[in-house]
Amino acid sequence: MSESPGGWLARLKSGLGKTSEQLSGKISAALVRKRLDTQTLEKLEEALITADMGVPTATKLSAALLDQKFDKEINDEEIKLALAHNIAEILNPLAIPLEIDPTNKPHVILVVGVNGSGKTTTIGKLAKHWASEGKSVVLAAGDTFRAAAVEQLAIWGERAGCDVISSDTGSDAAGLAFDALKRAQTSKADLLLIDTAGRLQNREDLMGELSKIIRVLRKLDPDAPHSCLLVLDATVGQNAHSQVEIFKKITDVSGLVMTKLDGTARGGVVVALAERFGLPIYAIGVGEGEEDLQPFDAKIFAHNLLGINS
Repeated sequence: MSESPGGWLARLKSGLGKTSEQLSGKISAALVRKRLDTQTLEKLEEALITADMGVPTATKLSAALLDQKFDKEINDEEIKLALAHNIAEILNPLAIPLEIDPTNKPHVILVVGVNGSGKTTTIGKLAKHWASEGKSVVLAAGDTFRAAAVEQLAIWGERAGCDVISSDTGSDAAGLAFDALKRAQTSKADLLLIDTAGRLQNREDLMGELSKIIRVLRKLDPDAPHSCLLVLDATVGQNAHSQVEIFKKITDVSGLVMTKLDGTARGGVVVALAERFGLPIYAIGVGEGEEDLQPFDAKIFAHNLLGINS
């Protein structure tokens, strides 16, 4: 996940373009009187809500503006800078890189999320990144119900030069995870990334399957999994909240990866999730390419969310 800052920043700016364009337009519409009065504040709060920041976050940000700028003459750029600063303050404590503990052999990462959220692609990109750093990585194709997911992971494994453990479609995911960990331990691999199914329409099955995976992993390593990444698709907007709630009940989610920010005007949901759940945001994605998943930077994200050139 490393490349020239200019390339990533350009893609992030482009990826968040739909959100920033919508927000900028609504901020300009709200500031027709060029003064931050009660009516203007209400319109700004509505603008934040429509960017999927949610009512509690929008209210908090509006209250901060009230304290800082109320009844003063103000222009669009000043409002954007103030909002970006306040958003970065919410996000900054959660911009935490995913740390790999080298004493774990391997460090086991369970990757969860609904089907279509970008789990398999995220695993592939992470594997490529760590392999390029010289780490030995094993991938487990634990979404055994979708042949396409297994095939996709195999392609990523080939690109990254990683072993991929898979089994027949419909086979027991927990058994596969157990075998993968055993093989990763034997080969003294640095990392094991386990893909999982995400069939939320039958939560009891999903809950049972994930619980079983964790149970069998702990037969071989009492501390596994060492990290649990929840991958969220930004295009679902506020529905991401219910996904976090569900997966937090099923497993001990250690942090979030937000994908597909380039396909939505709902980029503000990242701020809403941070405010509500307080989970680390490990990385964000703005495309399908290998370098399109990068560590989360609160200030850069906040500025691009508001369309500020920084």
